[in-house]
Amino acid sequence: MGDIRFIRLAEVINKKQDKRVVSVSVIPTITDCSGSIWFTDLQLQEGPALTGYTPHTEICLKESENAPVWFNGIVRSEETVILLNLGGTSAGLDIHFCPKQNMEAGSVTLAQGVGGQKATFPNSMTAGDDVALLASTRECTKNGVKERKDGFYQYSAAWDSKHIVSLPQGKSAQLLYSMQEMDDGGDLL
Repeated sequence: MGDIRFIRLAEVINKKQDKRVVSVSVIPTITDCSGSIWFTDLQLQEGPALTGYTPHTEICLKESENAPVWFNGIVRSEETVILLNLGGTSAGLDIHFCPKQNMEAGSVTLAQGVGGQKATFPNSMTAGDDVALLASTRECTKNGVKERKDGFYQYSAAWDSKHIVSLPQGKSAQLLYSMQEMDDGGDLL
């Protein structure tokens, strides 16, 4: 990776009246830039003192000594897939999804546990498409071309990680999950 820096920004939101805040809208605006920017943590807190601090995860994680891991399988309708992550902590998960039949727009869902970190695909899929939801590069593609998805990239929790795959009734798909297991990288600071 290139030069990764964590830059902490803080803003104060002053209320015009003594009423409770119902919502806050944050609109990041970037101009005259190139490259990739990730907004990682947004923290809202009450009071005049700033108390939270989160360093970039790169300093507290390292790749496990284990080689990258692949899991391959066929899923029909709705299945829970259990992946074994022998690393010491969570790891990003790359998923290649290949439908065996045509799938309607919005009919495919990938999620974790009991439905968290859900990702859906708002466009239809044709049998044989390769839909890739890649946490390692933070991209979603269909047949190598950028593809829209709604929701989150997936990760594999340490030890056993449950993943729910929901397809239309009677349909099936081949899935390939891959990850580089991660370990704790030492002291935070």
